[in-house]
Amino acid sequence: MSCSTCALTISKYLEKKGLQNIKVSLASGDVSFDTPGQLDRVQIQKGIQDLGYTVAKEDIPGAPVKRPMNKHLRYLFFCLPFTGVLLLPMPLSYLAGGLHGSGSRLMEIAHGLMNPWVQLLLCLPVYIAGMNFYGRSAIKSILNGLPNMNVLIAAGATAAFLYSLTGTIFHLGPAYLFYETAATIITIVFLGYYIEDASVRTTQRALNGLARSQKTMANMIAFDDQHQEQIFPLENTQLRSGDLVLIRSGEQVPADGKILWGEATVNEALLTGESLPVEKKAKDTLVGGSILVSGTVKVQVTAAAGDSVLAGIVQLVKQAQGEKPPIQQLADKISAVFVPVVLGLAILTFITNYIYWQELTPSLMRAIAVLVIACPCAMGLATPAAIAVGLGRAARQGILFRNARSLESFKNIRQVVFDKTGTLTTGDFSISDWRLTDDSITEAEFREITFSLEKYSTHPIARSIAGKWRQKNALPWTKVEELKGLGMRAQTKTGDIYQAGSHKIAATLTSDDSHNVYIVRNDRLLGWIDVKDTIRPESASVIQGLHKKGIHTILLSGDRRTACLQVAEETGIQQVIAEQTPAQKLEQITLLTAQAPTAMIGDGINDAPALARATIGISMSEASQLAMQTADVVLIGHGLQQLPLALGLGKHTFGTIRQNLFWAFFYNIIAIPVAALGLLTPALAALVMGLSDVVLVVNSIRLYVKKVI
Repeated sequence: MSCSTCALTISKYLEKKGLQNIKVSLASGDVSFDTPGQLDRVQIQKGIQDLGYTVAKEDIPGAPVKRPMNKHLRYLFFCLPFTGVLLLPMPLSYLAGGLHGSGSRLMEIAHGLMNPWVQLLLCLPVYIAGMNFYGRSAIKSILNGLPNMNVLIAAGATAAFLYSLTGTIFHLGPAYLFYETAATIITIVFLGYYIEDASVRTTQRALNGLARSQKTMANMIAFDDQHQEQIFPLENTQLRSGDLVLIRSGEQVPADGKILWGEATVNEALLTGESLPVEKKAKDTLVGGSILVSGTVKVQVTAAAGDSVLAGIVQLVKQAQGEKPPIQQLADKISAVFVPVVLGLAILTFITNYIYWQELTPSLMRAIAVLVIACPCAMGLATPAAIAVGLGRAARQGILFRNARSLESFKNIRQVVFDKTGTLTTGDFSISDWRLTDDSITEAEFREITFSLEKYSTHPIARSIAGKWRQKNALPWTKVEELKGLGMRAQTKTGDIYQAGSHKIAATLTSDDSHNVYIVRNDRLLGWIDVKDTIRPESASVIQGLHKKGIHTILLSGDRRTACLQVAEETGIQQVIAEQTPAQKLEQITLLTAQAPTAMIGDGINDAPALARATIGISMSEASQLAMQTADVVLIGHGLQQLPLALGLGKHTFGTIRQNLFWAFFYNIIAIPVAALGLLTPALAALVMGLSDVVLVVNSIRLYVKKVI
């Protein structure tokens, strides 16, 4: 697609075919839609091809992909020699005037090239090539009821060519020869299209980097008839859930999986933006696309390439790029009527100039300049270019936007609501207090007993205690089991019974139920342990940053009020709403959103209804939990660290869209009258038109490096 009317043309065609929820992304070239009934795939593809577009075929796994030369570049290389020769007479004549001996020879060449029939022969291949591209596209767009920008180019070049052809046939003299104008318009617009294509591809570089990482080679482990391991290299797109793969140091993880054997250091910067590698061991998960910095592991694939976390990220970003924020709707409406309006203005320019000046040639040249300089592409590119860069940068930093509307909504956010557990806190419990209640054991023995019991538990609190009080030696149990709702129970060779768990296991031994874990031996209470959830180290600084921007912060939690107040005091949160059920959280978010635009950030599970109700729902998520559908924004890893960046990118991306749209409207409002007044030649108008798109793309690309926090 070359301009916004291309996207509108395809969208209109698909609507006629009864398809729904159509999203056409000019920046990426992707089209998505919902099918209410049976889809005739062949008919849809043929219809799109009849409009003048090509449906890209799916890559065949394992087949080498050879990228063809850009079609605009091919046309440019073909047209450039002919156009260059057509433009030679002027510089040759200038050179001849400054030379004595060889000047006459150069003048003869210049006069020869200015022969009308020679110029016709030089211009004709360029004109035919131009009409093969612009003319066919223009006719198809008119037949479809949505004339595109190529109508203006084809009309301008054809007017100059036919005017010159008339002058040649009827020997009307040099004043009627504008073959170089027709050729230059066609050639320069091909150059502009190529630059625009290259620029738009640059806006996609972050997403392209992620997409390229989806395909890699894998070392699949299989077994021969002797039950010996064999390694078979194959492309990761052929892997399926349950397959075994070997990953060595320096290799890319080919698919999502779980480590069965080995330990490794893994760089997940591609997915989370975090440059520091993380340690992985048996039973840990690996995400496809990450890099094994060191170590060797055997991994069981848990998701095929198309269902991987990385594939989900790429699909999520593509989906968001296809969305149009409300600010783009005005530009789309104008683009839909832009070409007919410009055609009318060109005719009006010709008539007005001819009536005033009574000269055919300058009137026609000004009308052609109006046709060529008008640029609906600028309005069509304003939003997609900025969104492509903004969403691409966000994806590389571990921030996923589910839709483009969220980018626009960020500019109005006045309140941010935080969940507590897993959001402001890490979910990694630390020991806050503990005490012995039995003098028959020492502190060291108490720690040893506790570790020996809790290391077998899967409960987060038990695992945290076992991690903090890790021992080289543990008590040997003859039997150990985890009792649901109670805790751990173990037995020694001598028949002693040890227990670790909630107050239920010690209810007959003490009435004090204020502690988290009780340790009991043979129905005697040995001691208790209190734990607290660790506050994320970045929580306080993130919240202070929000306060500096004038954003009100609220803690909304189902936890006890005393625990919430303690977290609020440590982090600086301004308002606390505690002891809320999921239904009550939904009611609170409804009230807060009615007061002011509100963003809520939570774990995306218990808070799902509230996240959906907020102006913007932001989910805390590990890479393996990307399936949540309620949040508008997902933060992968790093806790709250990327929240300011998400807010900043949202605001600055929207600001870039506004700048682009202002430039697009301003350019056309100024450029068309300038051309109508004869201050630009058609060739120069074509060059200015091509550069207008580049200005928008360059402004959008600034988002890659722009400071947004």
